[in-house]
Amino acid sequence: MSNPAKCLDRTDLNDVAGHLERHEFFWLDIQDPTPEEIKHLGELLKLHPLTLEDINTFSERPKREHYDGYVSLVVYGVDAKAQAGGSLLREVHMFISGDYVVTLHPSPFTDVEDLQKQLKPVEFHGEQALIYKILDTILSSFVPVLDRVDDEIDDLEQEVIERPREECLQKIFSLKRDLIAMRRVITPMRDFFARDALEISKLPGMEPDDEPYFRDLYDTLVRSSDLVDSYRDLLSGATDMYLSTVANRQGEIAKQLTIIATIFLPLSFLTGFFGQNFAFLTNHILNHTWAFFVLGLGLLVASIAALWYFFRRQGWLGESETSPATVLKPNTSQLTDSN
Repeated sequence: MSNPAKCLDRTDLNDVAGHLERHEFFWLDIQDPTPEEIKHLGELLKLHPLTLEDINTFSERPKREHYDGYVSLVVYGVDAKAQAGGSLLREVHMFISGDYVVTLHPSPFTDVEDLQKQLKPVEFHGEQALIYKILDTILSSFVPVLDRVDDEIDDLEQEVIERPREECLQKIFSLKRDLIAMRRVITPMRDFFARDALEISKLPGMEPDDEPYFRDLYDTLVRSSDLVDSYRDLLSGATDMYLSTVANRQGEIAKQLTIIATIFLPLSFLTGFFGQNFAFLTNHILNHTWAFFVLGLGLLVASIAALWYFFRRQGWLGESETSPATVLKPNTSQLTDSN
């Protein structure tokens, strides 16, 4: 049985040299390292100058670099507590060797911190199992965030159908930004885990059966990548749904206003015509009581009735066959039959 792995933080940085001399495998995790700590760590682990440059900037794309005695990984996770549209991604630099694994991240990463708090009091055996657990914790952090995105998309689609508002469009764009940010880091991580997992498993101290661990991480990234692409398509569909619903509602409003204007058009003509002070009208037609009821009121009522009958025959006064609820509501009976 291998010796238990030690979990260290920045307060244990001075103990790193002793662990290296005794060949005691350890995990060192430091959040937002200072330039002095980075320099000291570089001297202890004999890190390449390019590695130190990457740590000092903390703005690298996901990548894998193989140096003498260790592999440098830049991987990304996400903070499940971050709000949609906020600072979601968490950059982590990892140095993997047969004697140690070091993780450095510029901002708080709850999942990694919780993992170290969980492992520090216990004796954790197995170097490759620890490395896998760290990577799995980082890469699996996408899963709860994507589950949350899935729920928010369902709520958004229902809200767009029932009551489309500008806030819905803002939520859609906010979720799209999150998905684009995740896709930008998931895709390169998926590629280098598919390509370079064998190199990592051949590091000194690793065992021959370590490769399946890294293939499992690759599967996690493939699933996450597929979900991101699927949710982006759903959000694009939600955007089209929102625009279609708003256009349909505006069309309904325009139709109602057109009906009102059309009804008042003959009324305005009749009242304007019979309101003229021509001698023939006032002396021979509008000087009788029947003229008031037949021409003054009867023609107005008759024009309204004729227009109402025409609109009714055209189906303009009933529920529109192309209303948003009809167009966007799924046919659940067909879905049931198909299942």
